[in-house]
Amino acid sequence: MFAWYRKLNNNTKGILLAGLASVSWGIAGVITQFVSQNESIPASWFLSARTTGAGLILILASAIIYRGRIFDIFKSWKSIAILVCYGLFGLAANMGSFYVSIQTGNAAATTILQYLAPLFIVIGAFIFEHRKPVKMDLVIFVIAIVGVVLSITKGDLSQLSIPLDSFLWGLVTGVTAALYVVLPRPLGKTNPPIVVMGWGTLIASLAFNLNHPVWRDVPPLSTGAILGVLGIIFFGTLLTFSTLIYASRFTSSENISLMDALQPVSTFILSVIFFKESLSLAEVIGAIMVIIAIYLLQYTQRNNHLLDS
Repeated sequence: MFAWYRKLNNNTKGILLAGLASVSWGIAGVITQFVSQNESIPASWFLSARTTGAGLILILASAIIYRGRIFDIFKSWKSIAILVCYGLFGLAANMGSFYVSIQTGNAAATTILQYLAPLFIVIGAFIFEHRKPVKMDLVIFVIAIVGVVLSITKGDLSQLSIPLDSFLWGLVTGVTAALYVVLPRPLGKTNPPIVVMGWGTLIASLAFNLNHPVWRDVPPLSTGAILGVLGIIFFGTLLTFSTLIYASRFTSSENISLMDALQPVSTFILSVIFFKESLSLAEVIGAIMVIIAIYLLQYTQRNNHLLDS
């Protein structure tokens, strides 16, 4: 059945796997809209359930693959501090803001705002590391801002196409997605990525369960709601992460990052199919501008890194 895949060269395999991960994230976003709006599952219970389920599965898989090595991450207080920050300000904050933004708005708009994460990383580097952006970064910033404005106003600057609180939570999603990328970097140098994410997800789970234990006040769950929660855990955590791990074995991180553009594209397409959302020309143009801006940002950063080295 997969004979055609085995015939592909490694670089092509890696790109396809990275594309699958991005599409999987897009699917998870659309399922999140279904769970939060159609099934009206409260954010507090859902976040506890999602992180508990995903965290336990990731740690179990890590223990099977790496055995005792899964505890190496706790050998220094510095690693523990970074891990806690990653779990709370990266994973927990990102999952929480993403769900609330979609619950009050829609998956397409939230995904576009989250896709701005690389731009927030550049802004953070400027503020905290005093790393001056180049002129091209400023051009990219303008393109991205214009694209976001078109996407969330549908070309009518007098009003937003989503509620203001959804837009603000969407911006938080973009910022926390940047933290999600930056915070675990030191841990990834000496620990397997799946171990870092597993413990980080369990820390996020602990925070959410302190607020709303998963076994308390369980909302009425239809078959669709149960399948939706399981689908988000599968598509939003397990499938995406496993495919990214394998993709990194076959192709470069630059190629993987460029495939991220499939996430907002797939979310837009699936939103139109399943939620009958009509996309205006301004929204489409805006989304394309954001995708192009982030592509250019990643491309220029890659070239600057090569020049520096």
